[in-house]
Amino acid sequence: MALGADRSIHVETDKETQPLAVAKILHMLAKKEKPDIVLLGKQAIDDDCNQTGQLVAGFLGWPQATFASKVEIAEDHKTMNVTREVDSGLETLKLVLPSVITCDLRLNEPRFAKLKDIMAARKKPIEKITPEELGISMEPRIRILSVDEPPVRPPGVKLDSLDALVAKLKEHGFIQSN
Repeated sequence: MALGADRSIHVETDKETQPLAVAKILHMLAKKEKPDIVLLGKQAIDDDCNQTGQLVAGFLGWPQATFASKVEIAEDHKTMNVTREVDSGLETLKLVLPSVITCDLRLNEPRFAKLKDIMAARKKPIEKITPEELGISMEPRIRILSVDEPPVRPPGVKLDSLDALVAKLKEHGFIQSN
């Protein structure tokens, strides 16, 4: 809040959070708050899922842009251009507002709050609610059954020539002789 927000909403729970429940919470908050843009990170750091933004967009029926590295709002505030990173380079999408964006780390240059702004932020309102107040169940829908180490790979072999490589590939059945 020291970087410019006027108020905040803190959703409190002591239960495990999973992408579906978080998306339902954000959906309900977006319906209540009516923002032009719902901006999320591209994936969670705890479970490495990349689901919440897409789920929120689906629940709201809003267009979405994922992996955004640049966002430009049109002068009329009705559309925006979102540049996103794809395997072949950059892609620019034009979205109608309201929209959901998941951002890439290149979207923002971090800013640091000034002490004066940090002190002023302490006076800004923080609304505290629970998922249950929004009608959202936090009951886990995913259960981790096990986490296993990958099998140990045999050590690699260094070969001295192309002929040795071809012979090794034939030996393992990766290529056949004519």
